[in-house]
Amino acid sequence: MKAEIKLDAWCPFEAEEVIRWDRGFVWQARVRMHGLPITGSDRYVDGAGEVRWKLLGLLPVVTAAGPDVSRSALARVQAEAVWLPSVLVSPDVIWESGDDSHFGVTLRHPQHPAHVDLVIDETGRLVHLAMRRWGNPEGGPFHEGIFGGHVVAERTFEGFTVPSEVRLGWHAGTDRFASEGEFFRATVEDATYR
Repeated sequence: MKAEIKLDAWCPFEAEEVIRWDRGFVWQARVRMHGLPITGSDRYVDGAGEVRWKLLGLLPVVTAAGPDVSRSALARVQAEAVWLPSVLVSPDVIWESGDDSHFGVTLRHPQHPAHVDLVIDETGRLVHLAMRRWGNPEGGPFHEGIFGGHVVAERTFEGFTVPSEVRLGWHAGTDRFASEGEFFRATVEDATYR
């Protein structure tokens, strides 16, 4: 994916991610902040979440692990199920219909279940998602907040049509999303399914 992440300002980056529903994800990225390269990864593997970012590949900028990071990272796996269509039709998922455009998906992940609200347009394209996620977007203690955002475009990769352009962050579906919540804008350029 190619994207922008909001740190002090919007910074461009490139990333690759491997997602496996039964194990987790590893997301590796390269971002430039004030012209300097920062590389690192976010991950959730076999129940443990971790964040590691280094300036110039040497100096730690952000390092985090522990129960709060793990719980937040698990919710990310659950939100990113929209990129794993086979998961959304598995026995681990319960679908609920609100009306013709609003649906709820309960993902019964072994570590912690989650509910994701989905909104589709009149053509059936996903346009919005939101869920309760553990995090600390304000920098204070961890707590539950609303995470999600907008699906701007979709694309078909290897026969699966999935979101290809997203705008994500905290306070999804509220006035605070645009002003203080949105921190991630990405375009998926390629996806491989195995």
